[in-house]
Amino acid sequence: MIRVCKEESFHQRQGYEIMLTLARGTEEQKAMAQDALNRWWWPVLMMFGPPDQASQHSDTSTRWKIKRFSNDELRQKFVDATVPQAQFLGLTIPDPGMKQNAEGHWEYSAIDWDEFRQVLAGNGPCNRDRMAARRKAHDEGAWVREAAQAYAEKRKHRQLAQAAE
Repeated sequence: MIRVCKEESFHQRQGYEIMLTLARGTEEQKAMAQDALNRWWWPVLMMFGPPDQASQHSDTSTRWKIKRFSNDELRQKFVDATVPQAQFLGLTIPDPGMKQNAEGHWEYSAIDWDEFRQVLAGNGPCNRDRMAARRKAHDEGAWVREAAQAYAEKRKHRQLAQAAE
């Protein structure tokens, strides 16, 4: 688990450094950073999983100590850490309803869980393109699989011949 946490920490730092570089760059680069935040903000919040009351396995995972925090707690920790980072970078969180409450936590608007369910069902915005690219790669890679199979057969026959000698 320590290796996983270190790896995730690396990715978080790398992503922040990329956004920092873009935010300090040209107007076009700043626009790229804002566009990325606009496209990814809601999907990232969804990636923490469904709300606790709708999460099938959250209680079990906590009881078995697989998870230390619930989906909602992790999502809130992420938002509370990310909003100040975005502000420092001069970026705007794409949630006009976002506000900071008296305890200092950032409150965000309701997440569109129907969109989340559609993506999980394979009806996401890029699903057709992704599947078409996967099929194309599979079809165009047939010759590699066939060559590997032919080589394996040839090697097997060679080994059998050597064993018979």
